[in-house]
Amino acid sequence: MALNTYDQKFLHKQRLLASPRARQSHSEARRGEARRGDARRGDARRGDAMALVPYGGGGVLPGLHSPAATYHFAGCPVRIEQSWAQLGVAAVVWDAALVLCAYLEAGNVDLRDRAVIELGAGTGLLGIVAALLGARVTVTDRAAALALLESNVRANLPPELQPRAAVKELTWGRDLGSFPPGAFDVVLGSDIVYLEETFADLLRTLEHLCAEHTVILLSCRIRYERDLDFLRMLRGRFSVHEVHYDPTKDVRIYKAQRGGRKDEI
Repeated sequence: MALNTYDQKFLHKQRLLASPRARQSHSEARRGEARRGDARRGDARRGDAMALVPYGGGGVLPGLHSPAATYHFAGCPVRIEQSWAQLGVAAVVWDAALVLCAYLEAGNVDLRDRAVIELGAGTGLLGIVAALLGARVTVTDRAAALALLESNVRANLPPELQPRAAVKELTWGRDLGSFPPGAFDVVLGSDIVYLEETFADLLRTLEHLCAEHTVILLSCRIRYERDLDFLRMLRGRFSVHEVHYDPTKDVRIYKAQRGGRKDEI
C-alpha cells in the first residue's frame, strides 16, 4: 500500500515509540513535562495521580506482539488480527477498547439501529462489538490501517450484519467532506487521546460529526498532563462527564454532548 507523507510520518513516530529504548526516553521526557506542569499549577496531588504509565500499564501488554487475540463480546468470539511490527500502536488491542466494549455490552447505551462511527479504530474491535450489538457502524482510521481494519471487520461479522458495517478512511480534520455533518447518533473512540498535535483536528472532527443529540463516548487511560488538556479543550465545546472508571485497568470513560444536554440513548 502506498502511503502519503502524513501517514509515513505518523507511522514513523509510532514505530519509534514501539522501541523499548524509545519508550524509555519518551517516558523520561514526559516525566519532565509532567513535573514542569505540576510546578506551574502548584498541584502536587494531581501530579502524583498523573504518574506516567507506558501503554499497557507499566510495560508492554501481554500478547502485544501476538499475531492474533480472541475475545468474547455480545455472545460471540471475536478474533482480532494484530500487526505491531508493521503498524505499531495502531494495530494492537489496548485496555481502553476492552473497557468500552464491556461498557457497551452491559447495556449502558442502546445501540440498536443507531448510526455509530468509531474514530481511530485500529484493529476494529470496538466497531465490531458495536455492530454485534445492533448498531449501523462506520469504522474509520487512517489509510495505513485500513487493510487490517477491513480484514478484522469482515472476518468477525456474520453475513447478515456485513451490510451494517462500513470501513472508511478518516484523517481527522482532513477528510470531513466524506462524512455528512451531524449524521451520527454515537461517536466512539478508545485510546485516541495521546498525540498532542492531533488534538485540534480531533476536536474539529467531533464538532463536524456531532448533532445536538449525538453522544460521544471516549475511553482512555490518563497518562500525561496533555491528556487532561484535551479534556479541557473538549469541555470548551461539549458537556463532558465521566461515566465509568475501571480501577483494574485504570481506564476512564467520558461521555460528551453539545451544550448542556444529557440525553440518554
